[in-house]
Amino acid sequence: MSDLFEYTLRLGDDALIAAQRTAEWIAAAPQLEEDVALGNIGLDQLGQARSLLQYAGSMDGRTEDDLAYFREEREFRNLQLCELPNGDFAHAMARLLYFATYQHLLYDELRGSADETLAGVAGKAVKEVAYHVDHATQWVIRLGDGTAESHRRMQAALDALWPYTAEMFESDELVRRLPVAVDPAALQDEWNRRVLAVIDESTCTRPEASYQHKGGRSGRHTEHMGFLLAELQHVARSHPGATW
Repeated sequence: MSDLFEYTLRLGDDALIAAQRTAEWIAAAPQLEEDVALGNIGLDQLGQARSLLQYAGSMDGRTEDDLAYFREEREFRNLQLCELPNGDFAHAMARLLYFATYQHLLYDELRGSADETLAGVAGKAVKEVAYHVDHATQWVIRLGDGTAESHRRMQAALDALWPYTAEMFESDELVRRLPVAVDPAALQDEWNRRVLAVIDESTCTRPEASYQHKGGRSGRHTEHMGFLLAELQHVARSHPGATW
């Protein structure tokens, strides 16, 4: 397995699993406009996943569908943050703020990659993710600086998801030796600056340092991943080879 395949798979799996979680809000969001907004965000994430998984599959003879539907849990390389259950709407917005801010910084750097395909995907995606960041920012501020109940829920969500954020910035030998990759460790300071500024404006308290979960990049996932994949992959596995 090449370094480029593994790196592209990581980015594609992040987007795919995030899209699956975002899609769960369609017809369940707190207002009609939010159904539309989250549907569009999920489609953006899915489009990124398709482009990246198609590129990864071209390196080893598989299709994007093969990679999405016919891998086992331990073969996925996504961040654990992406696979966590949605919880309430405050949790959804906290996760979107954390993840989209990371993606925006990553894609912005990746636009300058010497790999033309990765640079092209990033060039389109960075514009999409800028909207995701803005959407999450508005909601985190609105809920945090709203009623006592919305503030309580927003604070609880920010605190609950914080222990999954450090994994986004884990560096390893693969990204350090792959010249076309972006080392995520270089993004952490700017991510902290942006995210903490939003939290401060929301009147919530900055989450305290705590134990940080990790393992997604090496295929070690939370107990929630298996249930997510069962739903994501059910139709394709039940009807292999089917076309629409």
